[in-house]
Amino acid sequence: MVKLVLLHKADSIYEDEPDIVYDFPRSYLKAVQEAEGDWVVYYEPVKAGPRGYFAVARIQEVIAKPGVEDRYLALIEPGSYLPFDTEVPRLVAGSPLESSLTEPDGTPKKGGAVQLAVRRLTDADFARIVDLGLPHDLEHREDIRYDPAGEGFADEAAPFHRPVLERLTRRPYRDVAFRRKVRETYNHRCAMSGLQLRNGGGRPEVQAAHIRPVESGGNDSVRNGLALSGTLHWMFDRGLISVAEDCETILVSRNKVPGEVVNRLLRPDGKLWKPGEPRDWPSPTNLKWHRENIFGQVIGDEAINWN
Repeated sequence: MVKLVLLHKADSIYEDEPDIVYDFPRSYLKAVQEAEGDWVVYYEPVKAGPRGYFAVARIQEVIAKPGVEDRYLALIEPGSYLPFDTEVPRLVAGSPLESSLTEPDGTPKKGGAVQLAVRRLTDADFARIVDLGLPHDLEHREDIRYDPAGEGFADEAAPFHRPVLERLTRRPYRDVAFRRKVRETYNHRCAMSGLQLRNGGGRPEVQAAHIRPVESGGNDSVRNGLALSGTLHWMFDRGLISVAEDCETILVSRNKVPGEVVNRLLRPDGKLWKPGEPRDWPSPTNLKWHRENIFGQVIGDEAINWN
């Protein structure tokens, strides 16, 4: 197995969905097949935008693209995709993060390998990029984000430096990374109420909801997330609200949710507030799954008090 860098452009002719599938031509088949079962880093090329390295995922399987000659699909292992907390620049201190793109004097190479859409990546380079994008102490950073006094803990309370692959597969770490990224992407604003509430200490009240739960085949992509207030998160998870096929109209289980509650909690136009970048908008596939499997079907045993 081998790790890779995969180039991705939002306006590419290839039908990529980084959290689900990577579409590529035959010229890269051998390299991608070598990476089956291993991890990849996604990279946005210079001409496509400023993001640089922006996510990791693991390739589950490589198949021929149905109906298209000399094209192949790398299927992403469900639940493995994770966006970086901080997008990683192409150069650090003037040098590339990939050793294969670096001249002996540390300067960037030109042409050749730099232009490849699929590049092999050493374990050391992979770890360095991930450490920059998903720091080992991310959970600790989140704990003290709105409580700077927490910085004064004793040395023995310092976060344990877990190996990269352990972090990428550890659920508590992924939950923190997902929560931070979704809330940041939505500018700490509830997608359904439109409100941007913070408590007295500046901590945002908005939560990060998975549209399709991880245990049901969902992933930690921003496209599988919604920033929601606590009450709306609870309602969404219990099927009292959802999002229509147009991916913006909020659906309400009217026989279970009083009209006055709708008027108090939802935006007046009944539409989702979405992030500025279309690539971050909720996935139509995940919203469809929620409508068909959660909306109107899951309530729970707790009594609902709307007062």
